[in-house]
Amino acid sequence: MLYELNEWFWQERLWFPEGLGWADLEDRDGRVYAKPRDLWVALPIALVFLIIRQIFERVVATPLASLLGVKETVRLKAQHNPTLESYYCNHTKNPTQTSITSLCKQTGYSERQVQRWFRRRRNQDRPSLLKKFREASWRFTFYLLAFIAGLAALIDKPWLYDLKEIWQGFPVLTILPSQYWYYMIELSFYSSLLVSVASDVKRKDFKEQIVHHVATILLISFSWCFSYIRVGTLIMLLHDSSDYLLESAKMFNYAGWRNACNYIFIVFAAIFIFTRLVIFPFWIIYCTWVYPVTIYEPFFGYYFFNGLLMTLQCLHIFWAILIIRIAMRFLTNNEKVDDDRSDKDETDESEEEEEDETEDKKDMKKNGPVQNGHAVHNNNHSKTE
Repeated sequence: MLYELNEWFWQERLWFPEGLGWADLEDRDGRVYAKPRDLWVALPIALVFLIIRQIFERVVATPLASLLGVKETVRLKAQHNPTLESYYCNHTKNPTQTSITSLCKQTGYSERQVQRWFRRRRNQDRPSLLKKFREASWRFTFYLLAFIAGLAALIDKPWLYDLKEIWQGFPVLTILPSQYWYYMIELSFYSSLLVSVASDVKRKDFKEQIVHHVATILLISFSWCFSYIRVGTLIMLLHDSSDYLLESAKMFNYAGWRNACNYIFIVFAAIFIFTRLVIFPFWIIYCTWVYPVTIYEPFFGYYFFNGLLMTLQCLHIFWAILIIRIAMRFLTNNEKVDDDRSDKDETDESEEEEEDETEDKKDMKKNGPVQNGHAVHNNNHSKTE
């Protein structure tokens, strides 16, 4: 069964233009061609990336965070309460008024105390600024180095300047060492991101991130297996050209460098919109959709590849809307640049906690020491007792 499925999946009529097949990609006369088995190299490299990331975040990112002044908010912990903890984990993190009333009866807490408990418990689950900074600095470092490496690998290639060169000799295209390593490193990095996304900071576009990583891995793998190498290198270079700016803006945002964050974000927004909403659809997709049919009859691989590109373009539009919304808010109201995908109420929650602490201090003055909203009575015993 598996053998038959494998034979069907790799049949030449699905992935190659008529008259061409795997035999045309056999190495000969010192010329080396891309092969599906090459992709296995990405797995151990992805594991190496995960290890390097852990070392980088501890040895480089943490000291850098301290240097830039990344400050951690001291969050009050919710007092352990089995009833509230069970409701928090099994039902919802944001109980309704009716649920709060019911929980008050079960625990003996007041509404204010229940609301405070849930607020503090939600804050415990929120990622710290240091964790966010570490992740952003890791991605910034990779995207910047990847962009520089990709530019160096493509600067002397004719298809960087004339997109029609992408299809010269397709699919019998020789693989250069620079292309090989560029592909394997990019594929390994996105594979490592897919593995670590479960433990990374979860944002509101979590599902879109998963779709993006999967589509990117499929796109890189497919373009390698079926000789879409040249257009693949252009797509990777195009994406890396703006991603490092976004990550650097996040780093400055977490450090509280408002002006640096805002101005870098505006530069990022301009580059993102130009590369993802102009160059990508009107140059890259046009090149992959229109040019090939002037040379070959359309085949399944042609539709599959362009389908992946269209999926990416839909994600580009989704993220562009978020970016434009943030940029317009900054340009019109001079507001601080905030990531719409993150929890917006982080500051509000911290302020509410400060209010809670103030109230606790007032209670202490009135009633003595307070524990999570309850006065601790000492029955008029002195400290020496």
